[in-house]
Amino acid sequence: MPEVSLDFPRAWVEFADPDDAEQVFRCDLTWLTSSWTCIFGSGCAGIYRDRPLDGCCTLGAHFADKADEKRVAGFVKQLTPATWQLHGKGRAHWVEVDDEGARKTRVVDGACVFLNRPGFEGGYGCALHSLALERGMEPLETKPDVCWQLPVRRTYERVERPDGTEVLITSIGEYDRRGWGPGGHDLDWYCTGNTEAHVGREPVYVSYAPELRELMGAAAYAELVRHCEARLASPLVMVAPHPADATVR
Repeated sequence: MPEVSLDFPRAWVEFADPDDAEQVFRCDLTWLTSSWTCIFGSGCAGIYRDRPLDGCCTLGAHFADKADEKRVAGFVKQLTPATWQLHGKGRAHWVEVDDEGARKTRVVDGACVFLNRPGFEGGYGCALHSLALERGMEPLETKPDVCWQLPVRRTYERVERPDGTEVLITSIGEYDRRGWGPGGHDLDWYCTGNTEAHVGREPVYVSYAPELRELMGAAAYAELVRHCEARLASPLVMVAPHPADATVR
């Protein structure tokens, strides 16, 4: 089945952050209860047709800030030639600057310097991701922020209420093609709206629990779980399910 449209009905829930009275979470239940899962190495077509084995690692990763880059740098030092295919080319020069002056992971031979290519004895895929798994850590601890957050998107909006008070609306939703900017529409393939990637055994809010806890905080995540479980347990027909899920097709 082809990729579904970007525009379809979604079910959202809003709730106050248990840890911050001035923050409200707005969460996309359609996305968070969907069956999406990462299929890198198991059917992922890659964002570019001519580089299907790169997944979404072709362009390299932009750092969120100096702290993000510094954290990653600490784990880069722990990589070895046995765990990082491009160790020789990348260890001394793994950061580059794009045309707009933003710092990012370097692209070498057409993809991110940390992407171990198929056939490498140390394993195919992100060297930083593999490092985390080998150490019993979460990949969010070793990888750039944008890498471990994808395809969950967190955005902020400062809103003034009718009574003059202000609240921060933090939205948690699907990082669809639009999240990549205008160039997102030019990607040859993208997973979040493709039926091929909606084959997870667990819904996103469960499979991405570590990432969501990091993005929201433990108390807010627990509240999100309550709403997601209520949605899935309801005897009524689900409102606004994700159109890429098998139950909708």
